[in-house]
Amino acid sequence: MISLALAASLSLTAPELPPLPPIKREPQVVYVDRAGAVLGVRGGRYGPPVDITKLPAHVPAAFIAIEDRRFYEHTGFDAIGIARAIVANAEQGRAAQGASTITQQLARNLFLSADQTMERKAKEVMYSVQLERTYSKKQILGLYLSRVYFGSGAYGIEQASRRYFGKSAAKLSLREAATLAGVLKSPTKYNPIEEPANAAARADLVLAAMVETGAITPAQRKQAMAQPLKLAGGSYSASANYFIDWLDGQRRQLVGAPKQDVIVETTLDAGLEAAAASTTRAVVERYKAQDVSQAALVALDGQGRVRAMVGGTDYAAAPYNRAVTAKRQAGSAWKPFVYLTALEAGRTPDMAVVDEPITIGTWSPQNYSNSFSGTLTLEQAVAQSTNTVAVRLADEVGRGNVAATAKRLGVVSVVNTDPAMALGTSLVSPLEMAQAYGAFSNGGNRVQAYGIERIRTVGGQVLYQRKAASAANVIGNPALSDLNRMLRGVVAAGTGTRAKIPGYDIAGKTGTTSDYKDAWFAGYSGGFTTVVWMGNDNGAPMKRVTGGGAPAELWRGFMTTALKRGPALAIPYGPPAAAPPPPPPETIETLLEPSPEPAPTTTTAEVIDEPPI
Repeated sequence: MISLALAASLSLTAPELPPLPPIKREPQVVYVDRAGAVLGVRGGRYGPPVDITKLPAHVPAAFIAIEDRRFYEHTGFDAIGIARAIVANAEQGRAAQGASTITQQLARNLFLSADQTMERKAKEVMYSVQLERTYSKKQILGLYLSRVYFGSGAYGIEQASRRYFGKSAAKLSLREAATLAGVLKSPTKYNPIEEPANAAARADLVLAAMVETGAITPAQRKQAMAQPLKLAGGSYSASANYFIDWLDGQRRQLVGAPKQDVIVETTLDAGLEAAAASTTRAVVERYKAQDVSQAALVALDGQGRVRAMVGGTDYAAAPYNRAVTAKRQAGSAWKPFVYLTALEAGRTPDMAVVDEPITIGTWSPQNYSNSFSGTLTLEQAVAQSTNTVAVRLADEVGRGNVAATAKRLGVVSVVNTDPAMALGTSLVSPLEMAQAYGAFSNGGNRVQAYGIERIRTVGGQVLYQRKAASAANVIGNPALSDLNRMLRGVVAAGTGTRAKIPGYDIAGKTGTTSDYKDAWFAGYSGGFTTVVWMGNDNGAPMKRVTGGGAPAELWRGFMTTALKRGPALAIPYGPPAAAPPPPPPETIETLLEPSPEPAPTTTTAEVIDEPPI
């Protein structure tokens, strides 16, 4: 503790002090959603100094009341406060009270470590005096509020306000301001989301201090505590960090290292992202007893804008992005590429096919039911996910042609052409599958998934603007309309009935791999596609979890929210004529971030699927 003599000396004699070290702040990259809501921050930990004049008066008053009541009176340190703390600590025989002013806390944050030594405390006081000589009280308070830690990864009041309440600090209510001021004593103990009772008690203490300092009246205190605290909930989703991680490498490629604060305007819809994350966690928890531990979800609109991306159930525990980096067997979710190739070769949904034993080389695929249905139409074979029919079709039209179809639509991974490829033995990511299915949803145009619309400086200088891509039609009619008809049947009366949403035009396909290691549902409505994968990171089998079960439930839960946010659009019919020759496929390989851990793979040749539910 600094002695009273030293405090008095600094206060009265105002000696010459060494100049302040430079105040350093690394540039920040702020990611915002399509409506401008902050998703997250990369780069510099701290925000720019807060402009106190733009905050409601009760916001700075809350921090001053609980942290430093004599802030506007002292010259950097509070000699009276130091004396009071010495007496109180001596009486209680322990460090019951502190005496650091807001200016001292800022000096420590800016220039010093947290070591409890006399030398460090002496420097802290000297730097505090220098700060007071150099900056105004408003500037000091604004710099302080931009750097203090509020827990949950939030540095500065702006980040904290958005994290906990989903709003700018300029809109904080009295109760919210008191809550944030109370968090500083212990960001863990008084976290309003994780410790609501403790946070409420601490906020009331802050309000009481504000009454004592004359900042508010007793009636205002009572009224503030009577108002329920509305936490951000769906306004903030930690799962958006998967999306930000995916974009951060792309941002560096586009504009390099920032020399000033940068804002990245993205395609994500924060509300949908929150819905996707909460639904994913709920469904995985519901199927935990069946050995489901992970899931991924990607949602794209018809132009390829990523509206939601869930890379796993808990970003803090496992930041590995399963939506982008993990590649797993697609199972029967791959079959639409087989059927589209066959339709383009002249087959029709009403064409008769036979579900019967087939052997190619030494391999004889089986159906999920271990039985055969005899004569079916092509449409029925898709709805029932009949393996033998898909294998025979791929062999007839050419597995190389099926691989070319998948590439044309947006699959960028290596596609094998062995006989089992028709059943989805190639390893693909949910993002690739969403791209490919996107062409089914938008009238046959190729979809290139993307997440960055614009990058600009805080001052408004545009560093990057995405150019609108011209539509490239890659599926013509009648193949497109026939395939959509068949995939509607999957949801209406086939293996995907749990994905049905009344009142909407829905189509999709289930997928389940051997030993239940992977389960998928890939589906779409007019101009909106969502792909869901569920499984385990180590490739361990689940207990009879099929694509028509848990993934379809997750898909329906999310899409019920997503479809309500816009008009109910029918799946477009597409072009009246056959598509022109496809352009050379683009690549998203540069968008795939390096994996922080190896992605599990499976190499089992035989892939299963579920029976109609």
